[in-house]
Formats: sequence, structure tokens, C-alpha cells
Amino acid sequence: MFKQTAKKLAIATTATVALSAGMASAQQACTNYTVSDGDTLATIAITAYGTSNYQPIFNANRNIVTNPNDLDPGLVLALPCEDGSLPDGRSAQEVIAAEESRFESTRRSNAYEPPIRLVTGNGWAPFTDESLNGGGFMTRIATTSLHRAGNSRDYSVSFVDDWGAHLSTLLPLGAFDVSIAWTMPDCTNRSYEWSEETTTRCTQFYATVPVYDTVRGFYTLPESSYVNATTFAEFEGATVCRMDGWSMIDLEEQGINVSNVTVLRPKTARECLDAVLNGTADAASFEVQLAADTMSEMGLTQNDLVENPFVSTLSSLAFLVHRTNPFGRQYVAMMNKGLNEMRESGEWYAIISDTLREHNDRMNAN
Repeated sequence: MFKQTAKKLAIATTATVALSAGMASAQQACTNYTVSDGDTLATIAITAYGTSNYQPIFNANRNIVTNPNDLDPGLVLALPCEDGSLPDGRSAQEVIAAEESRFESTRRSNAYEPPIRLVTGNGWAPFTDESLNGGGFMTRIATTSLHRAGNSRDYSVSFVDDWGAHLSTLLPLGAFDVSIAWTMPDCTNRSYEWSEETTTRCTQFYATVPVYDTVRGFYTLPESSYVNATTFAEFEGATVCRMDGWSMIDLEEQGINVSNVTVLRPKTARECLDAVLNGTADAASFEVQLAADTMSEMGLTQNDLVENPFVSTLSSLAFLVHRTNPFGRQYVAMMNKGLNEMRESGEWYAIISDTLREHNDRMNAN
């Protein structure tokens, strides 16, 4: 799925957004940066923000960066400002306020239509969590999409922390209409043997267009033989930790599955990193956003755990509707229209950067 390269991505524990005051370098943050030979997203982030975090830069340049493992010299990247805005652009708050004002001024239909019932869960900040403004940026994007591109649907949002029940029970039984947010495989790709999980998502659910792409890294001990693996095949025979309930789809697409690796499935990211530290697992594989948060909470540094600099995956998150829902296609079409308009207006990026700033401020305050 992704070209393998020996171009070093960087030692990256990556990812809570380092956009809060005092963490950015005046020389590079809030500027456009031209990639030089040997640059990586992580090394650029270290210089600009004082951290190896690169997910914010990836978000801001998603239209031109297709593989975070491979940057071409001469590529011009927009490095977000401290408040999450782009160089020479409006702040996230200004973009959001302008779009809200525009929606309030548009004429709405007087016809009654029942609220669309959205469900998500806690414990996945900054993506979804009741403690964050609007329930996290994936929840904010979902609800906002229902009020853009001519949509004006009422909605309700519920947090059900039993994530597995969303797709196995709540959507199939019609208790909710849309679940936020899930890894969605490329259902046109039959080059590998589909797992039950992939088959279920491709055959039983309608999915919106991709909403957000997450980078998932492999975290090992600095002295591990896997730290310099340059292909996914080199992880065959390893013990890999990924939390219970987290999708394996991105790994399966790369040929990594339960037939050629041993998979540990604890409940938390902390337990996964502990497994690597105590030798129970060779590597932990999950989102760079969560990895950086968890390492910070555990007091770990790059001297304790490192991200493999050559191998990572991308996972597209989407909103899912069960195919038995009589209005399922309509809901997906509405949200897709809203999502497309939000990307064009800049509101999509503004909501993400605003929530990441809020989340990072909380992390720094603790």
C-alpha cells in the first residue's frame, strides 16, 4: 500500500500537537518550509516545535504528502502556527466563527425530520471524548457536516464506551444511525486475504468519504533488532502489541496478521508500551498521536522507546452506517457533502487544529 523507503522518517515518539505557546521555533513555525535532502516530517517538527511530533504538519499538508515515510526535496510544506492556523491564514477560531455565521444566515427547511442519532465513545482524546469541546474533533466534524452544504439536520450525540457494541449491536438494531469514527479498509483491494473484520466493514456498512488519516508507527526498544527494519516482512515472527478493540486492518493490508506475528491485546496503550519495555512484546503499533501522549504520561523519552524510522501505516477514519438503515445512503450522502464543503472552506482543518490545541494545552497543564 505504501512504498517502502530507506529514507529515514526520524526517531519519533510523535504526536500530541505541539502548537501551544512556547513550543515553537520562531525560525520555522508559522512559515512555509522547503524540504531539503534528508529532511523528515519528524526532524522538521523537532526544529520548528521542539518535539518529534509530525502529525500536525501531516494534517496541514495532507493534499501533497501521501507517504509520511518519503519527502521529496523541494516540496514546500506549510508549518502551522502556534494557534494552529496556517502561515498567512486566518486563525482556526476565525474560520469556525465565519462558517457558523454563514450557516445561521442561510434559510432552513420548515419540514420536520427526525434528529440523526450519532454514537461515539470516550477515552480517545483528542478524537472523541466528552471532556473536550464538542466531544473531540471527530465528533465536531461529524456534527458540523450535518449543517454544511445545504444540510440543516438536527442530531443527537451519545457516548457509549463499549466501542465493540457500536458495530455489533447498536447500529444493526437501529438504536443509532451513525457511529463515529472507524478505520475503513480499501474495499476494492483484494490482493490480501480479508479478515472477518474487513469483510464485515466492507459488506455490512456504508462509509463516508475518509474523514481523517492517522499515522501509525512501530515502537521498540532502542537496541531492538526491529528498530531498523525497512519492510513489514521483517516483522514476521515478532510479537506485536495493539490494544484490544483496535483494528488490525492497516497491518493486514501490509501482510501482517495473526498467521505470521503474535499479537498482544491489552486494554490500554500504557500496557502496550510496558510490554515492550519489559520484553513481553517486540514492538507496539498504534497511532503516533496516542503514542506521544502515553509516553509523556509515563515519563518516557526517546532513550527509552523509539519509533521505527522506516515503517509506518496510514489508516483512514470514516463515519459508518449499517446497511439495514433505510436512510443510510441518505445520511452518508449528506455527511459527504458537508465534509467536502468543510475541506474547501478550511473549516475541516480549523476544527482539527482547534481541538488539538485544546488537548495539548490540557496535556501541558497536567
